[in-house]
Amino acid sequence: MQVTRSLDLPALDRVDTLAQELAMLQDRGKRRIAILGSRHVPVVAVHLVELVARSLAQEGHNLITSGAQGVNAAVIRSVLEIDPGRLTVLLPQSLDRQPGESREQLERVLHLVEKPEHDELPLPMASSLCNQDIISRCDQLICYAFHDSETLLASCRVAEDMGKVVTLMFFD
Repeated sequence: MQVTRSLDLPALDRVDTLAQELAMLQDRGKRRIAILGSRHVPVVAVHLVELVARSLAQEGHNLITSGAQGVNAAVIRSVLEIDPGRLTVLLPQSLDRQPGESREQLERVLHLVEKPEHDELPLPMASSLCNQDIISRCDQLICYAFHDSETLLASCRVAEDMGKVVTLMFFD
């Protein structure tokens, strides 16, 4: 009696990505990790985002995010508690254009990059440009989104096209 086995091998275009992700997991070096996400976050998910950001900062990784409420604010809050020097925040526009509830937290960020030249752009366009800048500065992207989060999903596609390791988690 002959027994055969079938292996479900990944598609050839995914082999490079899989190898890259495995190498990243085994690499003990410090990385620049971008975390982006929705402004509207379920309460339970906020705790997950905070835990991930805190753990990455404690491991010595540098985190990059934007200044919006929700996921980004949770990242900022967590890293500021661990080591403010490990955090870089890029704003889509100037600090003056940020909501009042964000400004107090953002003023505590040591590495804050403003984009006043984008103040006249609609916020979705400024956010998209900001996300592209963030992605260009990172080694890896972690994104928390909903299936209809167009700007975030487009940012993930850009990151993948740039050869970044992308981890995308959905709230819905």
